[in-house]
Amino acid sequence: MKERKIRLPEISDAKKFVSAASKCEFDIDVFYNRVVIDAKSLLEVLSLDLSRELTVQYGGDDLQFEDFLNHYTTA
Repeated sequence: MKERKIRLPEISDAKKFVSAASKCEFDIDVFYNRVVIDAKSLLEVLSLDLSRELTVQYGGDDLQFEDFLNHYTTA
């Protein structure tokens, strides 16, 4: 499993994230506090506090998705 910490500061960023995740063949989960959501669900992603750091966990390889995550990865 791969794990990245990201921040999606705008609703438009969250929409782009869901779009990128939806193109992947593997499951992608987003963790925030004790909540785990499906990264391919816009409604679930928008229900999160987007001002906070989110943990993305996934088990596959997709270069475009990884490039997307690189733009939103926190230090």
